Amino acid sequence: MKFLYSFNDKLQNFGAYLSSFLFLALVVLIMSEIILRSFFNVSTMIAGEYSGYFYLASVFFGLGYTFKEDGHIRITILTSKLSPPKRRAVDIFAGTITLLLITFIFYRTILMVKESYDFDMVSETVSETPIYLTQLALPIGLLIFCIAILTFILKRIKGDQ
Repeated sequence: MKFLYSFNDKLQNFGAYLSSFLFLALVVLIMSEIILRSFFNVSTMIAGEYSGYFYLASVFFGLGYTFKEDGHIRITILTSKLSPPKRRAVDIFAGTITLLLITFIFYRTILMVKESYDFDMVSETVSETPIYLTQLALPIGLLIFCIAILTFILKRIKGDQ
């Protein structure tokens, strides 16, 4: 079990670093576009499109880390009044429901990426970026999130937290 906990920590940290890197790349891209337009009257032609891709990927890669660090919104008004064993049971139940929901969404995003790949879909901009490449962040980020939720459930079952 310690291997899973250690793997989860490393995976969630990797997702957070990747998310941070993409967010910095987004800032650099936007700043470059501003400087190019202001001083040289030139445009990258892709800044708007790619900043959206970077932002989306940044959000999805950071989901697991945010969950691990208790950064997602939780309604604790009821659970704060419960005894620790009951709170643990509620956490296990809520975690299981969440895992089922996110697993379903993960599955649907895989189908979406596959469809984009099968139909050779590209963006309708100058870059003509293959859409499946930009969509890959969704299932990867959701898989990282699923592992974080599974680890949360197992910790609660074992009573490690």
